[in-house]
Amino acid sequence: MSKNEFDSKRPVVLDFDHAVGAFAHESRIDLFDWQERIRFGCGLSTFKQLSEYLDHRLPESYGTVFMGSGDYHHVTLALLERLSGVYSTAHPIEVVVFDNHPDNMRFPFGVHCGSWVKHVAKLPFVQHVHVIGITSSDIGVAHAWENYLAPLYQQKVSYWCLDVNVNWAKYVGLAHAFHRFENADALVKAFIIDRNARVDSSSPIYLSIDKDVFAPEVAQTNWDQGVLLEAHVMQIIDALQGDIIGSDVTGEISSWQYTTWWKRWMSSMDGQALPEAEDVQRWQLQHHALNDRLLAALSKAKQV
Repeated sequence: MSKNEFDSKRPVVLDFDHAVGAFAHESRIDLFDWQERIRFGCGLSTFKQLSEYLDHRLPESYGTVFMGSGDYHHVTLALLERLSGVYSTAHPIEVVVFDNHPDNMRFPFGVHCGSWVKHVAKLPFVQHVHVIGITSSDIGVAHAWENYLAPLYQQKVSYWCLDVNVNWAKYVGLAHAFHRFENADALVKAFIIDRNARVDSSSPIYLSIDKDVFAPEVAQTNWDQGVLLEAHVMQIIDALQGDIIGSDVTGEISSWQYTTWWKRWMSSMDGQALPEAEDVQRWQLQHHALNDRLLAALSKAKQV
């Protein structure tokens, strides 16, 4: 393996919460002092400051980025924005997101871990965002109004979901954006067939994994969880072999007590509870073993 190829697969840890275990040959950026400002959500000016900070510290070439808790999933937006000089409307990419939530929910105060997909869909070089594995009631009729509908109408975002009634979508002209399945096997099979059938099936892919998409027995997270098994995600990674140009992983288990009042309030509204310290330690070992396997699969599938 050449040095360039080695560097392009070297994992990076954005170490906000000390939840990600060590990898061989990693690059690790200490961001613990940013935790209160960035975790869960932040204003756009704060987010821009983080982006600029990362621009000066990320290696020129790197592999999968591990970011800690799913509370940092909006940092994917900063990683994607860095690709603006490489890709364009003439040479676009698709974004594949594994997540139990749509991450396309209304948030008027900037960007947060549940709203970042809307911002990604607005990037000129992003052709489409597929959010895979949703079982959350966030896309049910009771919460329909909370979703940003414009990216769905514009056919920039689509939801691949299970275990949630989304019949409301057809009554408002959004049936095309919702792909609902009875089980995870059917979802995975349909996504792979759809990918292979499209004219643009060789378009570059950025892949983002929030481990709350997994059933709890695969990896316990801070959020309500989906039903996918490790094998389901690995099948799709394998199907995208050679097309993945970047990737990140969130969803580690970690504990943080906010000092910011609105973060305390919103996280409690989302049902987040502080796990016991001994549980955190045990679950983090489970996560690290899974991270090693995900890193190996993503490195193998990455376009060089």
